[in-house]
Amino acid sequence: MKTENQVSRVRRIIGDVLLVLAVLLTADVTIVMLHKINAVVLKADYREIFEYELILCAALLLFALDVRFNLFTRSKHTIARIAGWVLRAAVVLSTLVILFFCGKVISGSVINTADRAENVIVLGLALENGKPTDDLLARLNTARTYLEKYPDAHLILTGGNADESGRTEAAVMRDILIEHGVADERMTLEDKAETTKENFRNTAKMIDPGKPVVLISSNYHMDRAVRTAESAGFSNVLRLPAPSSFSSYGANVMYEVVLDLNELTLKK
Repeated sequence: MKTENQVSRVRRIIGDVLLVLAVLLTADVTIVMLHKINAVVLKADYREIFEYELILCAALLLFALDVRFNLFTRSKHTIARIAGWVLRAAVVLSTLVILFFCGKVISGSVINTADRAENVIVLGLALENGKPTDDLLARLNTARTYLEKYPDAHLILTGGNADESGRTEAAVMRDILIEHGVADERMTLEDKAETTKENFRNTAKMIDPGKPVVLISSNYHMDRAVRTAESAGFSNVLRLPAPSSFSSYGANVMYEVVLDLNELTLKK
């Protein structure tokens, strides 16, 4: 009996921790994504991704609740318990898949392979009410640091999605870099793309995709960005992840997980 009580106590503690983490993640996703939906141009796209993020968060919450309260197998009726075990298996499997992709995104965010290269691709990020986000500014600061280290490098600034005034992500990025002393001739704009795939497809027509190229994006985006670049024909991608906001990191990781899962589904 004592051992059984100890197991139950440990389970409750683990369940409490998981429940707190799941609630915090859900809150982060909700706050960040509702803000983006109200601030960015591509509202419908962000709204759709937000819906999928909530589904993933719901799976994590169910898993935490089951660990904490033995949610699915409390019934004494055999049929109900069998159904509960089936539901538990589905929730556990879903949680493992989500955690696997979260780990993939997070591990990819810490890999830095940057070296000397002729061209540097800086990926844009949706403007919020026409203004650059902190994560976009971090990408530009990372680009400036690289240019200082390698004075012969050239930036390819990518991103269309013009705001209400008609300014694209790439144009905003160029203006900010000029304000910080980067010469205009050291930058080329790719300002037609609306997605990461289009960014690389268009850029592959502007430079030789067979040569080494440095890729700058937010750390949470690097894994998918590199994979997308390689699918567009870039054969030697050097990673240079930019730091990102801690307060929205969980929401951004879940955003990437949704897109990774969507990509996996489409391939099938």
